[in-house]
Amino acid sequence: MLFKKSIPALVAEAKEIGEGTLKRTLTSYHLVALGVGAIIGAGLFSLTGIVAAENAGPAVTLSFVLAACVCGLAGLCYAEFASMIPVAGSAYTYSYATMGEWVAWIIGWDLVLEYALGAATVAVSWSQYLSQFLSGFGIHIPNSLLHGPWESYETINGLTETGIINLPAIAIVCILSLLLMKGTAESSFVNNLLVIVKLAVVLIFIGLGWSFMNPANHSPFIPTNTGEELLKSGEIGIFDFFKEGYFGEYGITGIMRGAGVVFFAFIGFDAVSTAAQEAKNPQKDMPIGIIGSLIVCTIIYFLFSFVMTGLANYTQFENDASPVTTAFAVTGYTFLNQFLMIAILTGYTSVILVMLLGQSRVFYSMSKDGLLPSLFSDLSRKQTPWKTNLIFMFFVSAFAGFVPISDLGHMVSIGALFAFSLVCIGVVILRKTDPNAHRPFKTPFVPVIPILGVIVCVLLMGSLPIESWERLGIWMALGIAIYLFYGKKHSKIRNKQR
Repeated sequence: MLFKKSIPALVAEAKEIGEGTLKRTLTSYHLVALGVGAIIGAGLFSLTGIVAAENAGPAVTLSFVLAACVCGLAGLCYAEFASMIPVAGSAYTYSYATMGEWVAWIIGWDLVLEYALGAATVAVSWSQYLSQFLSGFGIHIPNSLLHGPWESYETINGLTETGIINLPAIAIVCILSLLLMKGTAESSFVNNLLVIVKLAVVLIFIGLGWSFMNPANHSPFIPTNTGEELLKSGEIGIFDFFKEGYFGEYGITGIMRGAGVVFFAFIGFDAVSTAAQEAKNPQKDMPIGIIGSLIVCTIIYFLFSFVMTGLANYTQFENDASPVTTAFAVTGYTFLNQFLMIAILTGYTSVILVMLLGQSRVFYSMSKDGLLPSLFSDLSRKQTPWKTNLIFMFFVSAFAGFVPISDLGHMVSIGALFAFSLVCIGVVILRKTDPNAHRPFKTPFVPVIPILGVIVCVLLMGSLPIESWERLGIWMALGIAIYLFYGKKHSKIRNKQR
């Protein structure tokens, strides 16, 4: 038997107000800002250079477009669900209504992976840029306090040492967690300020950098992949192409792998849907928030990556910790580097903030359904799930302080792609099982759009390293164990329908 939550019950839950419910304070503007706050961050300032150097060259712009198309397909499906089921929990709640409790648990546990580790990943990058920013004022943080115990770094003497703890990463996670505990309205106000600052500086980078671009840096726009050429001529087979490691090293496959990597940059638009229960008019505001933030960020990503690869040759970004400042140095406006650093820091800060908010709302919904202990749905006087924020403040800060960033990023991408796939499938299922349900926003061209979304998500998941799949498997095994020993026994829906 599939234990599902009914759409009418979810809609009724969404209409509840007062003590014990989340407070509705967000407008469509706040939701767009929330999405932009989550999306523009690590991907724009760090991944652009990495993907250009290692995978796609100047065609990193096409990697962003491809990743945006994937998010667009999933975003349309998210918008339909968010408008008709305006309840906290995002893909977890949608899966509960369409595919039952088992799938809902899997996707909820997956979202925790996406949001919690996403916040930790960005916090690690944030600490590195904070160090660079402070060094401009003669303040130097010891390297041992910028790296975890399993991460090595090179000293000025050429020696290799391991760190102790990433202290700034822990600090930013704790500060933002405390802000979220204070209230959603306060958190949204801070996020809006951060978004304004980083957008202003990003637009300055694009505007000033445009006139300094060198067309030679965009030639060839798609660097040659030797393996693809050998495959076309018949000199090697498809098995040898993958075996010899040609996949993802420039060419068309480089754009594909690049899209899988920069996909991390778009993670966050789905976090908008976790705030559905805090939107003033979710039927109208949620589609605007989700799709509006995607459109704004895609345009910015395209222009930014185009200018960045036009200012400096993509090969210069290899192993470059701050590719943005490397590219901007060409303009001669080096005095603006500190402002760029401010934009990067504010960008990263808003991403961490929204990731932490999204994670706590997913756990809130899972706890309300009995799948997790009730402490995760306890609300403060400000109507925020403060205990969840407090617990994950320690959990996320521990990952940020001790785990290397290279072990976190791909886990976040594969988790998000998995969630997107299930949301797309859910739209098709609900159109068949409940075709007459009220849908303030409808995904166009169903089932074509959702099916395309699933196909492209699976392709991008396949382009990620095998280690990502292994870690996802371990995380899911842990989640299944918790469900079998706790969630299954305490499920409110399961106990009611027996």
